[in-house]
Amino acid sequence: MNTHTLALYGCAAAVVVPGTRLIAARSHGQQSGPGRLLADLWRRPVPRAAAVLTGVMVAMAVVQSAAPDVVPHLERAPHGPWWRAATALLVQTSGWPQLAFNLAALAVVAPAAERGLGTGRMPVVFLLSGITAHVVSMAGWSVHGGGDSVGVCGLVGALAAAYALDGRQRPLRYLSVLVPAAGAVLCLLQNNHGVGVLTGVLLGAAAALVGKDDDKDDSSDGSERTAVVGA
Repeated sequence: MNTHTLALYGCAAAVVVPGTRLIAARSHGQQSGPGRLLADLWRRPVPRAAAVLTGVMVAMAVVQSAAPDVVPHLERAPHGPWWRAATALLVQTSGWPQLAFNLAALAVVAPAAERGLGTGRMPVVFLLSGITAHVVSMAGWSVHGGGDSVGVCGLVGALAAAYALDGRQRPLRYLSVLVPAAGAVLCLLQNNHGVGVLTGVLLGAAAALVGKDDDKDDSSDGSERTAVVGA
């Protein structure tokens, strides 16, 4: 196993391990098995955007399994039209292992991200992270291929950034910093998952900072109303 492969595995662990801990923290901080965790993430009220996104990807998995010829028309391609950066998210070009892993990851990460980021923000982070990663790949890193794992990485990056800025558990906040660090190393290795991670980190940090400003504004309005009533 060469240094490049070791670095890739190390970066994958630096994304997956903190990501798993962050998702568990979103599940009321409870330690539970995969089944209990999944049930809790999909509890009522059901995260609607995550349900729609997962449904679309399951439908596309059925389509590409029944009609494999659709994949070359949607994946990244050298000098291909710009829209392929978006459609590349819909197809998994490395066969059943990629298909199974990406669907499982999406089913776990998407509801956790929606509960953490919001119903409107989660799909935006997924799409912008995934499309940006595929654009970079089409520009020369890896002109062929497809998959939604770059979008999932963006969601993990956004959760990590949000928790690093405003999380309650200090050890987990420190652990979250590993995610953007791994994203940076993956970019140095010209792996498009790093682009997805860092795009998600930027979007998650922006969402967290906007949320803090909104909370301050709400607190100020509340104080002013109290002062008026007291007067």
